[in-house]
Amino acid sequence: MTVMAFLYYRPIASYLETRSERETRMAQVVALRAEKQRLERRLARTTSDAALARDARRIGYVKPGERLFIVKGIPAWQRQHRTPAP
Repeated sequence: MTVMAFLYYRPIASYLETRSERETRMAQVVALRAEKQRLERRLARTTSDAALARDARRIGYVKPGERLFIVKGIPAWQRQHRTPAP
């Protein structure tokens, strides 16, 4: 009887260890898939025409035929024209 228990111990221990490792790996797969989707959405946003135009305008580029206006003193103007709350 002891020999039989000893012979079954290894396969059962191996099975339980493998099952635990599988659950860990499956959780990692789920997390990696979610990260992949997040990165793909981020890549789509950064490579879109709108994002490119927004970044170009941020550094001062204008489209052909447009005029560039630099407006200074906006915070001071807003302070002067702020209406008091009733």
